[in-house]
Amino acid sequence: MKIESLVKKLHPLERRVLPALESCSGVEEIQKATNLKDVEVMRALQWLSNKKVVELSREEEETIAIDKNGVAYLKDGFPEKKLLSSIRSSTVLDKAVSDSGLSKDEFNVALGVLKRKAAIFITREKDIVLKVLPEGKKLLKKESVEEQFLRKLPKKATDLKDDEKKIYDQLKKRREIVKKVVEKHTTAKLTELGRELIESNLEVEGIIDSLTAGMLKDGSWKNKNFRAYDVSINVPKIHGGKRHIVSQAKEYIRKIWIEMGFEEQRGDLVQTAFWDLDALYVPQDHPARQMQDTFYLKDPEFGKLPKEIVKKVKAAHMNGGTTGSKGYGTDWSEEEAKRNLLITHDTFLSGRVLAGLNKDDLPKKTFQIMKVFRNEVLDWKHLFEFYQIGGIVIDEHANFRNLLGYLKQFFKKMGYEDVRLRPAHFPYTEPSCEIEVFHPGKKQWIELGGSGVFRPELVKPLLGIDVPVLAWGLGLERILTDYYGIKDSRDFYKNDIKQLKEFKMFMK
Repeated sequence: MKIESLVKKLHPLERRVLPALESCSGVEEIQKATNLKDVEVMRALQWLSNKKVVELSREEEETIAIDKNGVAYLKDGFPEKKLLSSIRSSTVLDKAVSDSGLSKDEFNVALGVLKRKAAIFITREKDIVLKVLPEGKKLLKKESVEEQFLRKLPKKATDLKDDEKKIYDQLKKRREIVKKVVEKHTTAKLTELGRELIESNLEVEGIIDSLTAGMLKDGSWKNKNFRAYDVSINVPKIHGGKRHIVSQAKEYIRKIWIEMGFEEQRGDLVQTAFWDLDALYVPQDHPARQMQDTFYLKDPEFGKLPKEIVKKVKAAHMNGGTTGSKGYGTDWSEEEAKRNLLITHDTFLSGRVLAGLNKDDLPKKTFQIMKVFRNEVLDWKHLFEFYQIGGIVIDEHANFRNLLGYLKQFFKKMGYEDVRLRPAHFPYTEPSCEIEVFHPGKKQWIELGGSGVFRPELVKPLLGIDVPVLAWGLGLERILTDYYGIKDSRDFYKNDIKQLKEFKMFMK
């Protein structure tokens, strides 16, 4: 009876695949024998496996293949060889950078490779000078071991020799030179039930697989023999609609600060360097001002500045103004302050809040959750756009212990019981500290943001009075990484529907 029941439940694809399993086991073999598509064979095998008719086994085979940068380097030369060629015997560092034609990232990697291979020597004379060593001259004359390795690819990971493994380990640390390709192989084996099934008659006379509108209309379905439903078979999970995990987290975090009495602030993503940097007492020679760290706008290149506040901020930078500080003691360029950029941090909004208040508006507590932009090389650890959570407390009675209290309360609602502040340095706060929480699973402290008390050189030019302002800035994705077990920051925004469906709700 069981065999007869099974036969009635078989899908047409299962009926075609079953006979082939007497002589075939691999998916490709079954495809050829049945003339079915790969996806059709896999469906049939999965259904048969659910019915205990076949046993499926899956094996993974790893192959090392050449990636797009590897192809380009074989054709045009590795960055380290280009750098060696540009150095000749001895070259100033800046000239080597321009002559090599390499990107900043490629140049730094190439420099590290050549130092490791003892191909160059770096010395400081009047300038930093790169000198080619004998090993470097040999390297230029022959094909490197990396090039030889790439020409042998693709190659099974299990076939790599010890010296090839070392080369692969070095190359995989570099960007898109080699890649690991995982091929999955599925094989099927008939069970005793499957063999009994094959020996029976798989073709049931007059069986129909689908009900048509015509049958319903003329009533002919009443005497038909339909394929039986298998109500015991597992079915795909149904996922209801839900917000993106980052949107969920933003809403949850927004509620935390509002419940603590904070007022949310919003601002534009394009600001002048004045509001993003100068007003926050970031010096004009700070590394963050460089093109390799910040996205500057080409059109419109410059914005307008608030005249009265500019005078006070300029004085604070140059000589401390009325703050009692000596400032940075450097020149200050209004032209530099006018440059438009994509905001590099959310703290600019705290500065704008201060500039819009007077003494009668105090005390004041505000927060913001904003997307910010950095000119970063995209990899597992870095994004060029991400979210920051920041806020300030402006109160003449506020102190450093209050700052720790606010942060402890926030992180407690984020699932962390232990919070500590570790001394650090930021241009616009003093004291400054990094925020660390204790991870109960990893049994270690992890850093999740920065905080401190705004300096008088920032507060007084904007607010007009010197009053304590507690401030903090946190990385949203950094907090979410551990909660979702994400190892690669790019996974947040790759829009993998399957991944998004399966992610748990934030803090539920």
